[in-house]
Amino acid sequence: MNHKKDVLIIGGGVVGICSAYYLARQGRQVTVIEAGDICSGASYGNAGLLLLSHIVPLAAPGVLGQGLKWLLNPESPFYIKPRVSLELASWLWRFRAACSRTRALNAMPLLQELVVRSMALYQEMASTEKFEFGFETKGQLKLFNTHRGFQSAQAEVGHLARFGIESEALLPDEIRRLEPSIRRNVVGGILVPKDAHLNPSEFVVQLAKLVKASGVDIRTSTEALGFRADGSKVMAVETTRGDFYPEQIVLAGGAWSPRLTASLGLRLPIQAAKGYSVTLKRGPDSPVRPLMLGEAKVAVTPYRDTIRFGGTLELCGLDPTVTRRRQRAIMQSTREYISGTEDLEVIEIWRGFRPCLPDGLPVIGYTARYKNLIIAAGHGMIGMAHGPVTGKLVADLACHHKTEFNIDPLRLERFC
Repeated sequence: MNHKKDVLIIGGGVVGICSAYYLARQGRQVTVIEAGDICSGASYGNAGLLLLSHIVPLAAPGVLGQGLKWLLNPESPFYIKPRVSLELASWLWRFRAACSRTRALNAMPLLQELVVRSMALYQEMASTEKFEFGFETKGQLKLFNTHRGFQSAQAEVGHLARFGIESEALLPDEIRRLEPSIRRNVVGGILVPKDAHLNPSEFVVQLAKLVKASGVDIRTSTEALGFRADGSKVMAVETTRGDFYPEQIVLAGGAWSPRLTASLGLRLPIQAAKGYSVTLKRGPDSPVRPLMLGEAKVAVTPYRDTIRFGGTLELCGLDPTVTRRRQRAIMQSTREYISGTEDLEVIEIWRGFRPCLPDGLPVIGYTARYKNLIIAAGHGMIGMAHGPVTGKLVADLACHHKTEFNIDPLRLERFC
């Protein structure tokens, strides 16, 4: 079956659905295709953290050295599964080059711009759209159970202040007044009061229902297989449900995006980073605000009736295997910071693939080679935090409007 379309979005996660939302508001005729169900990928098991304080890129000074210490430990926060892969070797080489103070400082204002604008758009949707997605601004508390970790975090308070981000160092008694379930071995913490969180699957699924009611055509169980191009234009998108012939294409396929760009001769250096989350029934003494367990690199997010623990970064390709020891390592680390977690009922164990680019920034924009292809992918572990602003930027680009800020540093061509 052949389908002629105006704008075709590939991907039904937070970036794809937010793009559909803002394109529909611009009056465009939009179709979304998704290989599985809406929000069945990385967006589903995300921690749902919207952190104004998360402005340091994945590739930052010191990360490589710490990562090398973790690499051979399959229970560590950062693990590379041994395998022969030229793509992985190239990614690691680029990652090494990006782990510099200069490049990190250049990336931070842009990451801040993305998250600040996204936060405002989330607040706008929470106040104007008639659906509930658990949006709350209760702040985030970063906890440390070593003096070395806490001292390093205290230095970060001044650094965040230079970017206008309010934060406060707390001592153990102050922490337990806010969160009584925190164990006494925790030596200190950093409170970032304006950080927020939401329920990621509720947001994406409810927004998808809203855009569908507004006229967006959503096709699930429709997998994109590749592109056909003629000169500087992508003419067709080949799928498991026939070919589509759109005027414009938005590629928001997350970790699977490089497989599609390869059919056009475009190298998109995304590595799939498998992450885990464990969702449990919330207890009467569970934390009421998001936590970040500093040394363990585990995020803790409370929802209405559940609480989610998420973490780990495993470069393993698109291997969907659930590595139980990594899931158990997450739960074990939570018990070192929070009392009572061992008694909570497990609702779901999840794993998914975060699309990571080696410099820690996403790709958003038209490609130089194809005039009707917009790529919006590579948001890593903070796709939820960047979803709305990415969708709005995509809509501006597709409608040939000037973007609200300069996104040239986010173009694919920075890797060429």
